[in-house]
Amino acid sequence: MTGEDDATLLARIVRKDRRAMRTLYQRHFSSLYCFLRARGADASLADDVLQDAMLDVWRQAGRFRGSSSVRTWLFAIARNKMIDRMRSAGRMTLVAEVPDTPDEGPDAEATVAAAQDAQRLRLCVDALPPQQRSAVRLAFFEDLTYDEIGQIEDIPPGTVKSRIFHAKQSLMRCLGRS
Repeated sequence: MTGEDDATLLARIVRKDRRAMRTLYQRHFSSLYCFLRARGADASLADDVLQDAMLDVWRQAGRFRGSSSVRTWLFAIARNKMIDRMRSAGRMTLVAEVPDTPDEGPDAEATVAAAQDAQRLRLCVDALPPQQRSAVRLAFFEDLTYDEIGQIEDIPPGTVKSRIFHAKQSLMRCLGRS
């Protein structure tokens, strides 16, 4: 991948530069895919929605106005595509699965303990309401700011803060039970 920033890549995409599109896609695929899975998409749906979203990026790159980061814009497109798919399928209840992330620690005992902790955390995150689960995913796994999450979810930053606060409370209760 090139060292170019996302805005530069997007400017090249406006000129229909396929290499720039490939680089942008590769740079954000994993994050967007995990985001869609956390919003309730199974693997196949996440792939489909991600392809639709990136096709929109290819077709409408010139519409990006720079009021947010390119990354935030990509997440908003993916979110909107997901909502459209859920509405058209009549599925408004979102069930999510947080993808596994391998622990590369060298100590086998620590690795087993970490895997058990990660599994407990995944179960607790899975138990969160979809809106809280999405906010947690964007804040802690994608390292987005409350303002960026608000732009993606089309809600005020205060609502994001509230969702994160309540999610943390629920996670602490859930993790404390074990």
